[in-house]
Amino acid sequence: MRIVIDTNVIISALFFGGLPDKFLELVFDGKIHAVGNFQIIKEYIDTYEELSKKLERRTLKRNLREVIEKLKTIVVTTNLQICRDPDDDKFINCAIDGKCKYIVSGDNDLLEIGSVANVEIVTVRDFMEEYKIGERKK
Repeated sequence: MRIVIDTNVIISALFFGGLPDKFLELVFDGKIHAVGNFQIIKEYIDTYEELSKKLERRTLKRNLREVIEKLKTIVVTTNLQICRDPDDDKFINCAIDGKCKYIVSGDNDLLEIGSVANVEIVTVRDFMEEYKIGERKK
């Protein structure tokens, strides 16, 4: 299964752990495949660097480079402009071109859309609940 991960989920997993970290573990275990592009990776890096300065004493389970290395990087040609926050359209366009089933996000601007072009936009919690249901059916 292919997914796009919003920056807030990556940052939460790296700096704070919890359910976002358990979700990210699925990517590292190869159970789901994360897709990204240059714009998304740049946002990951910029946000990570900004927070690293503020939270310099926090010990991280893994670093951002490891996450980026796990991404299937694609070139995005879709240019939909449908999100209330235009900066979030990059996640939608990447998910469509990456043939993803989900965008996993904590951003209300994305979540309010619900779905677009066969891509569901869900929270980490909703994804994990759906994933567990899918695991039981196998």
